[in-house]
Amino acid sequence: MHVAARSVASLTPSSPDTASRPVTRDGIASRIDLTLITERSAFDALEPEWNDLFERSARSIHVFQSFNFCWHWANGFLAEDGAKAGPRLAILTGRQNGRLVMIWPLVSERANGITEVYWMGEPVAQYGDALIDTGSVSSEILRTGLEYIRKNLSSDVLRLRRVRADANVARLMSDIGAQIADTQVAPYMDLASAKDFTAFEEQSFSTKMRRNRRRLTKRLEEKGPLEFLRLHGGAEAGAFAANAITTKNRWLKDRGLVSSALNDDRTVRFFRDVAESKAKPVACVVSILKTCGEAAAYEISFTCKGRLVVHVMAFELAFEKAGVGVLLLEQNLKQGYAEKLDVYDMMAPGDAYKMDWCDKSEPVIDWVIPSSAKGYLYARVYLEFLRPRLKSALKAVPKPLRRLMRQGLTGASAQG
Repeated sequence: MHVAARSVASLTPSSPDTASRPVTRDGIASRIDLTLITERSAFDALEPEWNDLFERSARSIHVFQSFNFCWHWANGFLAEDGAKAGPRLAILTGRQNGRLVMIWPLVSERANGITEVYWMGEPVAQYGDALIDTGSVSSEILRTGLEYIRKNLSSDVLRLRRVRADANVARLMSDIGAQIADTQVAPYMDLASAKDFTAFEEQSFSTKMRRNRRRLTKRLEEKGPLEFLRLHGGAEAGAFAANAITTKNRWLKDRGLVSSALNDDRTVRFFRDVAESKAKPVACVVSILKTCGEAAAYEISFTCKGRLVVHVMAFELAFEKAGVGVLLLEQNLKQGYAEKLDVYDMMAPGDAYKMDWCDKSEPVIDWVIPSSAKGYLYARVYLEFLRPRLKSALKAVPKPLRRLMRQGLTGASAQG
């Protein structure tokens, strides 16, 4: 395989710098042309080719690598022209005979003295991967793309978070000995294992669990009517999605916790936009359980090729002990069968309540490749050692104490 590489700000052909690497397929040499996209206009121009590659080669796990999802992310999170801070495009594409066969959807950002290259879509994307044509020499093309990224993108560290064990790049990361910064599991339910919800419920949940859900339903119905909404686009879906994020933040605050991703106005706008689906829909589903006309629980999900991924689950604190989240999940599972979904993916981390529902899971790994001494220290000392231990230590602190700690930090910040 001969490799031609060029770094351009648009898709206008130019005379590329070339490099060759001998790789053969069935004894026949092939050629991969690489292009680094760094400008928004070039990304926008890629839409039809990106969609074509996604349609023919993406799997259901690639819900966060669709062009439309990345387009919405770019609208809210990409650094504006002239801005000194924020993520900047570093998308690597590969073509064979003029046809797009590979996309590494990446961005580059410098913060706190460290330049990181990471997946486009963070922090809202929950799975990361490269797209690769299934009909190409995928492993060799991916390796060629990674070599180009490491040699030509000026950074301290390549940080590839939330890579599933069945992702396109997973084998490559393992083969080159990339550093593991974190390992989690993504629990899921295999809806295709049963013909309908009744059969799935009988094979998956104990009699006690089913009886408890019926009791929760009866208790809520005694207080007033229950209403289940499942919205696919529209202003109402957008408003409920924004409410879901606000509700989740209140729940975290009540426990003395904070999510920097959710506690960000850009995140609220992102979910409102994708839920409304006014432009470039991403198959966002917003589900709501109402009791006595009042929204009690929310779920924001995305669907892709038979898979539903649950992104945000939230419930109002007033209904914390009423089991509204459990009942909303049950309704969504029933609807999943009505919509002929195959997988109900609750994604990482593998929290206990998710494992109560799911009997299957997939490993999810954060991979790190340092490219400088500073990047090596950042990866080894902070990402691999300090960060996971700090998170575990915070979770071990009793909820009342966490709440006091958070209030103290908030007060100190306000005084400063």
